[in-house]
Amino acid sequence: MKTHIMSNDKKGTRIMRFLTKKIILSALILIAIQHQLHAQEVQFAKPTWRFGVAGGANFNFYRGTTQNLNDDLTVPAAFRHGNGVGLFLAPLIEYQRPESRWGGNLQIGYDSRKGSFDEILTPCNCPTNLTTKLAYITVEPSLRFSPFKSNFYLFGGPRLAFNTQKSFTYSQEPNPAFPAQETNPDVKGDFSNVNKMLISMQIGAGYDIPLSANTSQTQLMLSPFVSFQPYMGQYPRLIETWTVTTLRIGVALKIGRGHKLPPATSNTPVANNEVQFSVNSPENIPVDRRVRETFPLRNYIFFNKGSNEIPDRYVLLSKDQVNDFKEDQLEVFAPKKLSGRSAREMIVYYNVINILGDRMGKNPSASITLVGSSQTGSEDGRAMAESVKKYLVDVFGIKASRINIEGRDKPKIPSEQPGGTVDLEMLREGDHRVSIESGSPALLMEFQTGPDAPLKPVEFVAVQEAPLDSYVSFTVEKNKFSSWSLEIRDEKGALQSFGPYTQDKVSIAGKSILGTRPMGDYKVTMVGQTSAGKTLKKETDVHMVLWKPSVNEEGMRFSVIFEFNESKALKMYEKYLTDIVTPKIPKNATVIIHGHTDIIGDEANNLKLSAARANEVKSIIENALAVLKRTDVKFDVYGFGEDDKLSPFENKYPEERFYNRTVIIDIIPKK
Repeated sequence: MKTHIMSNDKKGTRIMRFLTKKIILSALILIAIQHQLHAQEVQFAKPTWRFGVAGGANFNFYRGTTQNLNDDLTVPAAFRHGNGVGLFLAPLIEYQRPESRWGGNLQIGYDSRKGSFDEILTPCNCPTNLTTKLAYITVEPSLRFSPFKSNFYLFGGPRLAFNTQKSFTYSQEPNPAFPAQETNPDVKGDFSNVNKMLISMQIGAGYDIPLSANTSQTQLMLSPFVSFQPYMGQYPRLIETWTVTTLRIGVALKIGRGHKLPPATSNTPVANNEVQFSVNSPENIPVDRRVRETFPLRNYIFFNKGSNEIPDRYVLLSKDQVNDFKEDQLEVFAPKKLSGRSAREMIVYYNVINILGDRMGKNPSASITLVGSSQTGSEDGRAMAESVKKYLVDVFGIKASRINIEGRDKPKIPSEQPGGTVDLEMLREGDHRVSIESGSPALLMEFQTGPDAPLKPVEFVAVQEAPLDSYVSFTVEKNKFSSWSLEIRDEKGALQSFGPYTQDKVSIAGKSILGTRPMGDYKVTMVGQTSAGKTLKKETDVHMVLWKPSVNEEGMRFSVIFEFNESKALKMYEKYLTDIVTPKIPKNATVIIHGHTDIIGDEANNLKLSAARANEVKSIIENALAVLKRTDVKFDVYGFGEDDKLSPFENKYPEERFYNRTVIIDIIPKK
């Protein structure tokens, strides 16, 4: 029996050495191939099929009991707990299309469940030990899922294990009280009543690390992974209650061949009549467009997690600054920590407490209720509301009797919904806030009443940078492609690439293409990938002009705000759009309506949601114009979803995400 066990160990060692040599040799060959292909600068997609080998350590944990080892040996006391580390080694096959989140994996190999039981004492007070070398040939098909379409993936599936080794070694030491007693020889043998096949399961996670550039057709990938195989189904024997739970930690080396992508430097069009592609490059009439913006004011103050103090990103005044504060000159009181897109209109929002204090000072009959909401509990919510009240009383001199306080664990309109599982951290950040409620019309938006009514918007004048109607837009035939990209080449042959995109219409700022050039002639090639894997191209010539401000012109901008994943805000804003916004649209004007979302949720759903909201706003304005018997207004409607290049604000803080749930209405007078 001992000779047989040793031969299995030596055989496993020889297999490991052989596979290691093969892996090293394959890696050297692949590096040489990669170097050669890199020089050619040919691009390849990620492989759909990958082949390789996986290896790792099984950390085995024994539970239950075993005592009747075989027909010839029943030990004096039952063994109950144990653990050990065994080898896992298996070739693998993996399938996953590069554009898909889903795939599959199959591994068939050697799987050791060896270990040692904890030492026990027999009735004679003799220390007793039991070790086992359980081993299986395992078949493990798994479903693979990449939740973020990234290199991180989850996997899970059944495990079929066929027993190949069931040996044990049993030893019993003398009673320590009688050291002269002769030691019994170890007993080696095989367990009886061993299950020949086990059916269990596993779940795990891994991460693909490319070892080859995408200029290599044959691509090598290293994938560390961890998997958990619970005790359910892992009963080694037909008798007794012994079970095995395993945590496997390992690494896989995978090889695959990608298909060649269309060369990025190619300017030869592929003629076909299967697809429609158009480019609109506006005549960028030079204007310095000043925008009179009516900016909505959310009646929320967001707090940092674990703090009852007003965050320092809000503008907090001293008592002697109050007399100098004016709503239409908020740039004087800019927040400290804003940058990028959020450095513009968010200046208004970060003065929300000061605007509230100023309005309450000018309207002494107005009163408010501050409702603090905290997942920690209503007392924590009250403490947050108290800090806002203290600021209004101490700095603006508002009478404390005009400010009521409430505490809740959730806002009346929470972002986090029952049963939600995605982006919970960001949703909970949005629910950690103080809401401002009032029944005083002087504080509220036109036509709004009740505790949920937003505060009156702020109106200010700003210089618009490059307006949306100056962007170059690219449109492909609806639902023709699973994805498409752009190759834009100037007169000198310099190439710029944009994409890939999944929506039918894309707008790009002229400055992103032209840089500092005032104008230029470009050859634009659209490269589309169909769902069947076919590549189609369409080419056209475009003259582009950089938008440059020089002459005064004033437009108007209004915004409609939505709650998370909802369109019910439209009811609140319908009268506002009908009675306030529509009458201000001049004759023969252009109304540009663009919808946006925050980054929470599915990207494709956000794109549809933003377009649906934008089109509903258009419908309300069209109906209002029809009542006035007007047909002179031109509409441009866009849904940009969560596109971070076009969203009004960044998404770092909850207030930025709340304001990104918007439809923006730009009213452009006739040039």
